[in-house]
Amino acid sequence: MHILITGTSRGIGAELARQYQALGYRVTGTTRQDMNVTDERSVKSFADNLSGEPIDLLVCNAGVYLDKEEGYRNGYPVKQWTDSFATNVMGVFLTVQAFLPNVEAADGKIAIISSQMGSSTKAKGNALVYRASKAAVANLGFNLATALDPVPVGVYHPGWVSTDMGGPNATVTPEDSASGLMKRFEYLSHENTGRFETWDGNLIPV
Repeated sequence: MHILITGTSRGIGAELARQYQALGYRVTGTTRQDMNVTDERSVKSFADNLSGEPIDLLVCNAGVYLDKEEGYRNGYPVKQWTDSFATNVMGVFLTVQAFLPNVEAADGKIAIISSQMGSSTKAKGNALVYRASKAAVANLGFNLATALDPVPVGVYHPGWVSTDMGGPNATVTPEDSASGLMKRFEYLSHENTGRFETWDGNLIPV
């Protein structure tokens, strides 16, 4: 089984790669240095190196959270918006587009890491850029689930994870998040494509 995971330099991506490798699976991990998901040429070049190789599971995990400390009156500069959407939304699309032939060759599936912070029912009035980008990538995932049928596409919230992004007060360990996500990825099929779920299997309202 061949699994490609973007954003494996740290955090959830690194832990997913570690756990899959421990099970004996072939894991191809990407970092910003070898495949910048915001650069179409970089993504295409990396995909060209894997041309013809089936990918059973594509995990779009690479993401940024740039606006933790912003205030809505004077904060949220334009570059924060463009950089966040470039990575969290466009980067996912470019990755799926580039590796779709590999996934189709394996009758594989696609997992997109979003966040429950992108759910309209959980609007808290902070982190406006991050929340908007995660809502957008969830919407992208729902549309891809229809457009790419019969390739299953799932959208997932990894939990509030104790990583650099999640911070020291987070309630879920990277180990538990990764193992839970792996169970959700295994469960993903044609019958439940297009769902937005937490790492431990709960549905998230849009």
